[in-house]
This record gives sequence, C-alpha cells and structure tokens, in this order.
Amino acid sequence: MDLVPALEEPLKQPLKSVLGPATAKVMAEHLGLHTVGDLLHHYPRRYEERGQLTHLADLPMDEHVTVVAQVADARLHTFASSRAPRGKGQRLEVTITDGSGRLQLVFFGNGVHKPHKDLLPGTRAMFAGKVSVFNRRLQLAHPAYELLRGDGEETVEAWAGALIPIYPATAKLESWKIGKAVQTVLPAARDAVDPLPPALREGRGLLPLPEALLRIHRPHTKADIADARARLKWDEAFVLQVALARRRHADAQLPAVPRRPQADGLLTAFDDRLPFTLTEGQQKVSREIFSDLATEHPMHRLLQGEVGSGKTLVALRAMLAVVDAGGQAAMLAPTEVLAQQHHRSVTEMMGDLAEGGMLGGTEHATKVVLLTGSMGAAARRKALLDLATGEAGIVIGTHALIEDKVQFHDLGLVVVDEQHRFGVEQRDALRGKGRQPPHLLVMTATPIPRTVAMTVFGDLETSVLDQLPAGRSPIASHVVPAADKPHFLARAWERVREEVANGHQAYVVCPRIGDDIDEAAGKKAGGKSPEDEAEKRPPLAVLDVADQLAKGPLQGLRVEVLHGRMHPDDKDAVMRRFAAGETDVLVATTVIEVGVNVPNATAMVIMDADRFGVSQLHQLRGRVGRGSAPGLCLLVTEMPEASAARQRLTAVASTLDGFELSRIDLEQRREGDVLGQAQSGARSSLRVLAVIEDEEVIAQARQEATAVVAADPDMEHLPGLRTALDALLDEERERYLDKG
Repeated sequence: MDLVPALEEPLKQPLKSVLGPATAKVMAEHLGLHTVGDLLHHYPRRYEERGQLTHLADLPMDEHVTVVAQVADARLHTFASSRAPRGKGQRLEVTITDGSGRLQLVFFGNGVHKPHKDLLPGTRAMFAGKVSVFNRRLQLAHPAYELLRGDGEETVEAWAGALIPIYPATAKLESWKIGKAVQTVLPAARDAVDPLPPALREGRGLLPLPEALLRIHRPHTKADIADARARLKWDEAFVLQVALARRRHADAQLPAVPRRPQADGLLTAFDDRLPFTLTEGQQKVSREIFSDLATEHPMHRLLQGEVGSGKTLVALRAMLAVVDAGGQAAMLAPTEVLAQQHHRSVTEMMGDLAEGGMLGGTEHATKVVLLTGSMGAAARRKALLDLATGEAGIVIGTHALIEDKVQFHDLGLVVVDEQHRFGVEQRDALRGKGRQPPHLLVMTATPIPRTVAMTVFGDLETSVLDQLPAGRSPIASHVVPAADKPHFLARAWERVREEVANGHQAYVVCPRIGDDIDEAAGKKAGGKSPEDEAEKRPPLAVLDVADQLAKGPLQGLRVEVLHGRMHPDDKDAVMRRFAAGETDVLVATTVIEVGVNVPNATAMVIMDADRFGVSQLHQLRGRVGRGSAPGLCLLVTEMPEASAARQRLTAVASTLDGFELSRIDLEQRREGDVLGQAQSGARSSLRVLAVIEDEEVIAQARQEATAVVAADPDMEHLPGLRTALDALLDEERERYLDKG
C-alpha cells in the first residue's frame, strides 16, 4: 500500500539508490519490496527483548531463524581431511545459551578466524541461520551474526531501545540488515498520507498513520507495538472493505430484468414431481434467491453448502424460475466430467420437463443442452443454435460457454459452480452475454468462515446450506499410517473387498496420473529421515496403483481408471459404467472431487493423503456416504506421527464439520492465499490483519466502509483513502477482487 509519492520512491534507481544497489536488488527479488513505502510496510514479525533471550529449546527444524543469545564457550579444533591431510583443518564450535536451551554454532576452514576473535564467552549477539541437527544436537552452520555492544558507530542504541525488531528475512538478507535499511527510510514515514477519515480515526482512538509506522519499527514499549498494530490492522481491513463496498455499490446501480416464475409453470410442475420434501434450509435459501431474482438489480449471491447438502437442486429451481419468466439460465462447471455429471443429473431430475420441443416433452418443458470443448462439430452446432433461438432454456457447460461464438437469446441467470476454480474474467465474460446484466449465483462446497466470506466474497450476499438431506449416512474416517503400520494398509484393501462383497463400490484416489514426473526425483532421497523419504519420492500415480491393485490385493475385482488426460467420451463412459454398478473400484485423480454422485459407492481410499489440502480431502470424502449405507474414508500416508501433515490428516479424520475444517485449513495457510493472490499475481495486501483472529475488526470495518461509500462513492472528499485504494487496486486487482 504505497500511499504517497514520497513513499513511492524506488529503493533501486539507475543513478542513486536509497539503499545500496545490492541490498535493493535482494529486497526486490526475494521479498518483493520495490519502494520506500513497501519497505515501511514490511513489518517486524516479532520483537526480542534485551533482558530476555529467545527460547532456543523451541527452534523449528530446517527454518531460517534469528536468535539473540550469549556465548557460553568457544573451542577451536584441528582435524585431518582430504583438503587438509596434515591435520591443518580447523573447526570452530561455539555454544550459545539463553537459559532455556543451548545451541551449537559451527564455522569451518578460513571462516573461523573472524568469529574466533569476535565470539568470546559472555558476548551477546544476534545470530541468523538455518537450524539443522548434527549428532542429535541442534546447530547453525556458518550463521551470520551481529554483535550487540557499544562498538564504534554500531552502538546498541542503533537498535532503538530495549525491543529489537526481528523482520521476515531470507538467507540472502538477515533481519538486522533489513532493520538498518528501515532505519534509513524511516524519516519518510512522516510523509505518509492517512487513508482513514479523521472522524473514524478519532472516534476509534487510533494513532495517525505516520506515528503507527514509527512505533511498529522502533517501539519503546510493548504498548507501542499493540497501538501500532491495532492502527495498521484497521488500515488493511478498512481499505479492502471500501474496495468491496464500492463494487457492491456499483453493482446495485446496474439494471436487470426481474425474473418471477409463473404461477403454474415449469417450476411448479417440477416441484410437484419431487419424490421428497425440500429441507428447511433449501426452502429458506430458495426464498432468498427468488426474492433477489424478482428485483430490478442483478442478484449477486454466494451459495455455500456442505458437500451433499443439495445445492444443485436449489440452483436448478432458480434456473427453472428464470426459464418460467422467459429467460435462459447457464451453469458454468470447472471440468468436463462435472459438466456432464450435472447435465445427466439435471435431465434425470427433470424427466420429460427437459424434453422441450421433442416428442414426449410436456406442455411446460424446456430443452437442456450440454456445451463442452470436446463435443463433435454437429452436436456443437445444434447446441449453439438452440441457445441462439431460445429453444434451450438451460445450458450446462465448461468454459466453452464463454467463447465468442456462443450467443444467447435472453440470458437471465448465470450459476457458477465451484467458484474458486474460475478467474474473474471467465465469470465476467459469461455475464457479458446478457442483453442486460444477468443475475448471478455462485456456488461452493468449500465451507467458508464468516470473516473470509466478508473479505474474499465481500461483494456477494451469502446464503448457507448447513443441513444434510434426510437419508444421508455418516462417514467414518481413519488415518492409515502405511510406513509405521503396513498391516493397516493391508487391512484397508480387505475393507474395500468387504464393501464390494456387500454389493457396494469404492474409489481409490491418487495425486498423479503417471508417466509425467521425472522418477529420478525419488532416487535422490537416500539416507534421509522418513519424513524426507515420504516427501521426496514422486506422488503415487493412478496408472501404477490401478495396475498393482488389480494384480495384487484387489485381484478379481473390476478395477477401472479415470483421469483428466482421457478423451472426454472415454471419461463419460467410465463414469456411466461406475454409476451403473458395472465397475467395483474406480482408481482416479481428483477429477471426482466435486459433483460426482454415485450413491452405491461407500468406500474411498486416498493414497498419499498428505499431498492434498484440508478442503480437498473434505470434498473428496463427500463422494461416499451419499446413499443409505454408511461411508468409509481411509487416509493413507507415510508421514511420521509427529509431522504437521499427519496432524492435518488427524484433524480431517476427527470431524465431518466443513466449517471447522475450513478454519483449520485457513490457520495452516498464509493469509495471502485466502485473498487469492495466486490468481492476481500480486502480493497479499494483508500484513498484520489475520482473517480468522480479527473477525471483529473486519466486521466493524465493513460497516464503516459501507457508510463511507454510501455518503461519497467516488471518495471526492477523502483523497488519502482514494490514494490508498489506487495502490491496493491497480485496475488489474480491482477486477480480481471478485475472486474465488
């Protein structure tokens, strides 16, 4: 968030650099810091107190750390080696302590002379390096260090008071070098223009921005840090919420055609045929959607529901209501398998109501067409014609729907399934095919905590389906530690055979197709820890696993494979055979992750489960237990019990609550991932705001932002806020805030 020209000065310039050119280059390449403002917004991760040493006992393995500690002893050893055969090799071993633990530093060869002179017992310093283990002891090899003592110009006072800021650093640039660079540009903080309206800032007792920047980098007390962070959190939450509020405001100005279903039309005919009653949740969400569809502004609604909560049925009823009102509805699915699956389930649910214009179609019927990239030319031409003439009321397709050739007679509703799979340009391209902006319903089966919904989907109203339809069965989930307990894996395959013997079917999911990774990657893992071994070997592949199972533990069962590289007709044929019960075990990649509905499939074995994210595992698991028989999901992993990956799997196995899992998932990922900068290619704007912990700040900022935008949509009277918005949202990012 570069706020003003003074802060937009590049750190690296052809003629003069604010910092040394080498430092500026490392900052740009490794930390993404290009301007004075970027550096001022690179906040300390934590602070060390001079009288209080870091907990050496808690150091994480294999991470780059900065510690403040005291030298306990230093010993110089000589040894013989291939380079120094006469016993002239030198190794300096320094032990540092902080009262909680001890850590060994080692220096070799010519690198021993300076530390041997500097690191005398009793010396205090900051040390930075990568933590490793040698002879079962933690050590830092050749760490960088900075002495903490009055030493010419390098006085302790250069570190401003008792609190030493420790910055997010890289192996190429230690924390204290970043600290010195910040010291150089800190006077520019006084020129920072404040984005918060004065009334808001004073009303909430927040520091002015220049003061907050000074205190976060050079605090004298812990209260300074708390005040600065409270202020900077507000900046991030508020500017983001203003951007979203402006989107909502702009969308509310757009015109749309109200779509109200006929009294005894297609929707009524469909509802009369349903063999079950809608859940209370489905009825409530449908009322919210129908109320939006009846207005003269486009609906922008996010429908989130647990796996199997009946979102597709709710979306179909919305599409039928629009067709009833004379419009057309388009459903955008992320994969061909899912588009075909939706087309099949929609036509089955509708029966002869989906046979408009055909023999056997009923009075209110419409036509439901499928449009995907791999369709034959004749079928494609026919589908395009049905859309252009309005013969087809409903179209279900992949991004092939977005192509220029696709013309609608009167597009009234766009339903986007699994929104996180689509970039915003794709969504907008489809919306642009209406004569007036169509209504928009976005669906996701990935449960989203309230704060993330407010932050990521802040331009959408949210509906939640959290009830499962009657008749759904519980799913038992277990972790199968294949490396520690191989007999557990053997038992897993026995369980699959038992399910098949009882007339059911099973999925086996693998992270990879096969033949597509350099197998040499696996051969380099010799002599490593079990965790390294599991990490380094290539992920298990569908083609290999299917072959091994068919010849081994699942011999005699009907085993088929499904993956994204197959021809779409072959994929469809495999899914049809599986749905018809002609296949016992389907070995697949994550193409089955969303939308695939085979009620007779009761067991799922996920190989290398640690290679999948929490939400993905939850999605995959939702493919079983869709009928009356209980579901079973086995998470196979070779990761050791103490590893973070194994703890993540244990969390997934311990709950079926998607909202609880989404919190766990979010806590384990960087905040930036949540804001989808993978899509926009820009760094996350969040540096101090934590989406889960700061729920209250986000909710209050949303309220304030809505009021500010209602009073002054163009920010004419708030130049500081306007500048901050421009910095957050160059045009590229403004479009991406729609994201998923």
